[in-house]
Amino acid sequence: MIQFGTGGWRAIIGEGFIKENIQKLSLALAMKMKAEGVEGEGIVIGYDRRFLSKEAVIWACEVFTKEEIQVRFVSRSSPTPLIMYYVMKHKLHYGMMVTASHNPAIYNGIKVFTYGGRDADEEQTRDIERYLERAEREYAADSSEEGKMPPSGYLKSIEAGTVREIHPLNEYLDRIIEMIDMEAIRKRDLRVAIDPMYGVSLTALNTILSAARCTIETINAQHDTLFGGKMPAPTENTMRNLQNYVLDRFCDIGIATDGDADRLGVIDDKGNFLHPNKILVLLYYYLLKYKGWKGPVVRNLSTTHMLDHVAECFGETCYEVPVGFKHISAKMQETGAIIGGESSGGLTVKGHIHGKDGIYAAALLVEMIALTKKQLSEIWHEIKKEYGEFYMLERDYRFTPAKKEEIEHLLMEERGLPEIPFDISQVSYMDGCKVYLENGGWISARFSGTEPLLRIFCEMEKEEDAVRICRVMERFLDVES
Repeated sequence: MIQFGTGGWRAIIGEGFIKENIQKLSLALAMKMKAEGVEGEGIVIGYDRRFLSKEAVIWACEVFTKEEIQVRFVSRSSPTPLIMYYVMKHKLHYGMMVTASHNPAIYNGIKVFTYGGRDADEEQTRDIERYLERAEREYAADSSEEGKMPPSGYLKSIEAGTVREIHPLNEYLDRIIEMIDMEAIRKRDLRVAIDPMYGVSLTALNTILSAARCTIETINAQHDTLFGGKMPAPTENTMRNLQNYVLDRFCDIGIATDGDADRLGVIDDKGNFLHPNKILVLLYYYLLKYKGWKGPVVRNLSTTHMLDHVAECFGETCYEVPVGFKHISAKMQETGAIIGGESSGGLTVKGHIHGKDGIYAAALLVEMIALTKKQLSEIWHEIKKEYGEFYMLERDYRFTPAKKEEIEHLLMEERGLPEIPFDISQVSYMDGCKVYLENGGWISARFSGTEPLLRIFCEMEKEEDAVRICRVMERFLDVES
């Protein structure tokens, strides 16, 4: 069954991610477009470097062509934010990206974008899932095309113009360059290490930073559908080589992006891994203090409350939303927030796209170093001196279907809680279970919307307190990491 999570539809290649399902999903979206009367404007589709990504676009093109919907096919592997930008700029109602983002290499998937370049929200994805029921009945594979790649139908579509191959990278890069203080960066002669994690960010980052006269060092740039045997997620564990590289080459900053370049990870000038929470705090602080922007910030419920303290000190507000970037972008639009993000490394800034963009975020961080004339380690020290520091613990747990039902019943139906050794101020069930403590700390437990995992997050002023509370929750739920 095709079901959407917080980051689109993802499935194991050869198990759920197969030609039939890709074409059924495409047919369902085509039906939805026709029902809404927007089929005449067509759809844009892109893909990343994962196994079968380009082939999946070709299979989708066959369906849209049969339904007489023109496809603008971004014919080179591209960042997800490029597709979102294209949907927004060209005022399309729909776009698709074939990617499983930061998931392991055995996964692939599809993200759907809606008008304004936004991630499809729950209402939109439920609608697509309803059309999937019709698509299941109407779908019939053309056996004469089986095994042919590319199918002759695709080549005929190219000739007829119903599929138009495009490469709109320049317009996306020009937009980022317009928003970044390139002259400030040129004056600093910065050395930047880039780790695209075998993904799709290198051309974009290299183009922007080269134009800003940065010296660029690169690792893990080749095409590898196995992502070097690691998850293409910029975490502390996957970025150790970049840490060493930054120190060995005396770089000012190290930047890594996930498989489809909508998230980033950062190594500072001292070789320290900067958690995405710190990146968000750094950028919000930079926009407020150094660029003179005014406005609130939006974070999801698993992201640091240090943002709340920064906002409060500048007379601003921090808004909390459920996990899923569509909630962040919607709340940003509602409140006029200047930045929004999540603890997994995705963020966006007002005036850009309504979704995550690791490339723009990376360029903004480089601008921050140049404009402030301070290294990231110096700016973070400045923030710690002003606001203190919080420690966040993140743990993932696998489970059986029976265990998942047991946890959901205990937490969400019975609303049971462990005996936490701190006073509780409130409990939220907006997305999983989150317990807020009187001392400003918190702990949350929720099931991931992109992977089969239970996630527990805990943030406290002291590491030992976070570890202690996390163990209490583990024992209560009877899980082991």
